[in-house]
This record gives sequence, C-alpha cells and structure tokens, in this order.
Amino acid sequence: MDVSELLLEAAVLMLTGMVVVFVFLTILIFTIKAMSKVLANFQTPEVTPNPVKLSGNQVPTSHVAAIAAAVKQYREKQ
Repeated sequence: MDVSELLLEAAVLMLTGMVVVFVFLTILIFTIKAMSKVLANFQTPEVTPNPVKLSGNQVPTSHVAAIAAAVKQYREKQ
C-alpha cells in the first residue's frame, strides 16, 4: 500500500469515528432531556410548612428548652 492510500484510509476511519461519537452524544442529550420532561410529570410537589410568625424578638419555647437542656448537659460534663 502507498502512503497516500494509508492516509486516506486513516482520514476515512477518523471521520467515521467522529461522526459515530457525535451521533451517539446527540442521541444521549435528547434522551436525557426527554426523560427529564417525562419524569417532571411524576414528581410530587414539595409541601412547604408555614413559618411560625413571632412577634418582636420572641424565641420559640421549644428552642429555649433545647438550649437549656444542652447547657445543663454541658455543665454536668465540666
């Protein structure tokens, strides 16, 4: 075989490989986009809890109790 024939065959092989990879990646991208649109319909909406509105600088009693318990436990270890 001649060098020019080998170069031509290498170029054809390279272009074939590049086209195959391009087509595969294109199909992969469209498949992922389609899956995200289909699965978005099955997603359950998240329930957001209503925040407790406090007047002024008031701290919830559950927080006060948790902090008091933590301080007590810390002091007992000291």
